[in-house]
Amino acid sequence: MPSRNDLPTQVFRLSDLRNRTATTFNLSPDGAARTAIAAELDIIGIKKLTFNGQIAPLGRGDWRLTADLGATVVQACVATLDPVTTRLDETVTRTYAADFTYPEGSETEMPEDDTIEPLPQVIDVAAVMIEELSLALPPFPRAPGAEVGQVLAAEDGVTPLTDDDAKPFAGLGALRDRLAKEQPDD
Repeated sequence: MPSRNDLPTQVFRLSDLRNRTATTFNLSPDGAARTAIAAELDIIGIKKLTFNGQIAPLGRGDWRLTADLGATVVQACVATLDPVTTRLDETVTRTYAADFTYPEGSETEMPEDDTIEPLPQVIDVAAVMIEELSLALPPFPRAPGAEVGQVLAAEDGVTPLTDDDAKPFAGLGALRDRLAKEQPDD
């Protein structure tokens, strides 16, 4: 069983990067690393995975990571548990701002630009790749033709509610039509 120690890393110390030109990276984890990532994300497997991009200076102290994530993943179908293969192609943008602070208080508004993060000392592009892959995964993969049936649950001795029971006015249209047919014409 793969462990967290098997996850890939590729760390860039921002103080070591050139502050006038972009630094490129190309990640293509091997089979063991893909197996460890699949275990971390609780999916069946990852057939292919690439993460290619750059970290570029942005102004005086900020940095921007832009990359293309490509993956072919295998997940369990939510209805049948059969393997479902999905191709993912995502564009990733992260802006690391020196003056960023998290909003404080119990009720705060989300910033418009959700790609901005506080400026770290190092960026692990492999960790960014894994996080972005987890966000891109289909939440409810479904095999072709698989349907989720109606699930009925209730305590012993109690009749479970059906979808039709939860719609008390659904039959009123049919009742109106039946009553209209039964009334004699004047």
